[in-house]
Amino acid sequence: MATKDMKIKKAVLAYSGGLDTSVLIPWLKENYGCEVIAVSGDVGQGTELDGLEEKALKTGASKLYVMDLTKEFVDDYIIPTMKAGADYEGYLLGTSFARPIIARRLVEIAKAEGADTIVHGCTGKGNDQVRFELAIKAFAPEMQVLAPWRFWELDSRDKEIDYAEAHNIPLKINRETNYSKDKNIWHLSHEGLDLEDPANEPKYDEILEMGVSPEAAPDKPTYVTIHFEQGVPTAIDGEEMESVALLKKLNELGGANGIGLLDLVENRLVGMKSRGVYETPGGAIMYAAHKKLEEITLDKETAHYKAQLAMKFGELVYNGQWYTPLRKAMSAFVDETQKTVTGDVKLKLYKGNIIPASVTSPYSLHSEAMATFDADDAYNQADSEGFINLFGLPLKVRALNDANLKKTTGREFPTVE
Repeated sequence: MATKDMKIKKAVLAYSGGLDTSVLIPWLKENYGCEVIAVSGDVGQGTELDGLEEKALKTGASKLYVMDLTKEFVDDYIIPTMKAGADYEGYLLGTSFARPIIARRLVEIAKAEGADTIVHGCTGKGNDQVRFELAIKAFAPEMQVLAPWRFWELDSRDKEIDYAEAHNIPLKINRETNYSKDKNIWHLSHEGLDLEDPANEPKYDEILEMGVSPEAAPDKPTYVTIHFEQGVPTAIDGEEMESVALLKKLNELGGANGIGLLDLVENRLVGMKSRGVYETPGGAIMYAAHKKLEEITLDKETAHYKAQLAMKFGELVYNGQWYTPLRKAMSAFVDETQKTVTGDVKLKLYKGNIIPASVTSPYSLHSEAMATFDADDAYNQADSEGFINLFGLPLKVRALNDANLKKTTGREFPTVE
């Protein structure tokens, strides 16, 4: 078990500059006398990285790495998850799939620097500790991992703030706005303070950063058309865009129209229920458009089986099992299903609602001639009688046998109602 008795010479710290990791640098030096190398992953959190190097060095780090991971994050983690249609209890996995990519880079830097320990600031109650450490086990099974929240004396955010103030560590929050947040290009999560009680309505006007509440959104709808090639979004309103720019544009459109807010009491991997408020404006639009396109491009059996797989895929991502053979195999299946998921989806965005307007695809399986209520030559309605006779044969046989059983023995089949 990792404790203060661990021997550490050089530690690589997963450093966001938030409350937990801000106090960790001086705390590690005080308690272990080790060199601390801070590592930050840029997954599109924007201004949160401003001034990070100066802060890390001033508080005792020997150096700071800032890894530009945004493009890889979108292409290799976000879009594959979206193509799978995966979520976790409605949550679009914003924090979940950001951790494996950061952890993998932590391992690479730790090995390059000759570090003997990787440190993270995740709490012992949360999911992120699992996500970080499973990725570390996958790529550096011999590496020591230190998670101070499991045993240190700073066992509340108030105590962490006290420590920061005593050590002159600058913070971007105060005790009144001390929500636990995680931000990247895909989402922003809010936890803690008044949100810990599900009886409290979120103070959307105070906490939202990626957009506005539905009430504050315009009274006029916004239309957007997204083009997909084999399940991958490639253009907005006819303008081809690379993935990062496209997601940023959807974030702007979604945020302005109050799209993508989720207030969820979720079942954490560690066993407890936890309440979080999530902003995922562009992601919500992307998921909705992709799902609409699949309605006309996937056959019934594939669509229904893929829906079953999506739930398990979401659980794997949520549980930190990105680097597993099963997740890789599932992605291979998903990619095969996406070969015909090409076309255009037009959506109407209005006060928090995503309303389908139109969908077209050269691979559409929908036949207006076949499904029409008007007279047609494509479908012989008389054929349905034979189909129903065969489809209902088990029910008919059961009923006939039941009648015969009653007549001959007085017994009955168990009632099915």
